[in-house]
Amino acid sequence: MAAISYLIAARSEFAMAQLAKREKNWAQREPGVIVVLVIVFLVLCLLIGLFISKRIAGNRS
Repeated sequence: MAAISYLIAARSEFAMAQLAKREKNWAQREPGVIVVLVIVFLVLCLLIGLFISKRIAGNRS
């Protein structure tokens, strides 16, 4: 059992070392791409909303 607990302790120590030296994530390194994705998402939401409102207005008349 000592070998198993040693492996678990070594693995958790490695995980803590990885968390401690972690660098910026992809979104922090590439803010421009995130801005473009947000703009595309907002435009798609606008177009879908416009399509739905025209569809509802067409059904009423």
